[in-house]
Amino acid sequence: GYGTTLGNSLRRILLSSLPGAAVTTIQIDGVLHEFSTVDGVVEDVTSIILNIKKLALKLYSGEDKTIEIDVKGPAVVTAADIIYDSDVEILNPDLYICTVAEGARFHVRMTAKSGRGYVRAEHNKQDDMPIGVLPIDSIYTPVSRVNYQVENTRVGQKNISDKLTLDVWADGSISPEEAVSLAAKILTEHLNVFVNLTDEARKAEIMVEKEETH
Repeated sequence: GYGTTLGNSLRRILLSSLPGAAVTTIQIDGVLHEFSTVDGVVEDVTSIILNIKKLALKLYSGEDKTIEIDVKGPAVVTAADIIYDSDVEILNPDLYICTVAEGARFHVRMTAKSGRGYVRAEHNKQDDMPIGVLPIDSIYTPVSRVNYQVENTRVGQKNISDKLTLDVWADGSISPEEAVSLAAKILTEHLNVFVNLTDEARKAEIMVEKEETH
């Protein structure tokens, strides 16, 4: 059977190649670099960036979007405080971002983009980027974890085939079923390059045992 072959291939695609959305840059009032602190905010900039990188969101347009937080303390700032338009959906509004002391103000502007996989901060940096705009690592993949298990199962009276079970954890922007289907489509598109090398292979009939999917 091909349980392990398919399971490993789908797992790699699910974790690295599915499209999604993520924050690519942030700009915090009064901050010039990521090793700064923010007046009246408990967390330093590095900690705030780490929290923002966990933001799960969905973009309904192909355009880059600017989202922002503008809060006066005392306040516990979460993703629910993000200001955005109808083209953006925040999927984890309970995400903790920082704590602002009484009398302090926390104002951050963020750029969100569509992409795929994992993009390091240096690749989000642009030459014409204004001072104070900080590129951050972007985790676009909507799937955070994938496990698979292969077991023997009987088909008919004699044949023993592989039973592949996939456990998929997604961020809510896509369902696990949609994620697996899209990963299979990506795998198929890549394999078609080899299928189309010859007319004989393209026209050949391959016997594949059909099994129920759950």
